[in-house]
Amino acid sequence: MGMLKEFRDFIARGNVMDMAVGIIMGAAFTAIVTSLVDDLVNPLIGFFVGGIDFSDQVIRFGEGENAATFRYGNFINAVIKFAIVAWVVFLLVKGVNKIKEAALADVEEPEPEEPDAPSQEQLLTEIRDILKRDAEPAGEGG
Repeated sequence: MGMLKEFRDFIARGNVMDMAVGIIMGAAFTAIVTSLVDDLVNPLIGFFVGGIDFSDQVIRFGEGENAATFRYGNFINAVIKFAIVAWVVFLLVKGVNKIKEAALADVEEPEPEEPDAPSQEQLLTEIRDILKRDAEPAGEGG
């Protein structure tokens, strides 16, 4: 029973749930990025470089069914997808950091108050009391 309790506690932690949500969102985001690259970016790049579709770019070594195929076009697509994902993640992190900074600025910690300096009257009273004490003969007072 102890193992099940530990497992339940592990799953119930907030950071595990956040990670699960992040993985699910990442999978959904991958589909969006794939469509963005395949359906929008590649045709746009292809237009500017003379109609080249990167996914079809290959170098064949040999002939027939057993020929080795070097699909550098798919690699170019993967690099483009990575660059887009990296850029979007950078923007998301930057945005989240701005939101955090704004939230922290709103909750400004109160600065500890410095004790007020004694007034002139308090200082003069203390000096008078010290002078009186020092002026008293040793036998008096007490």
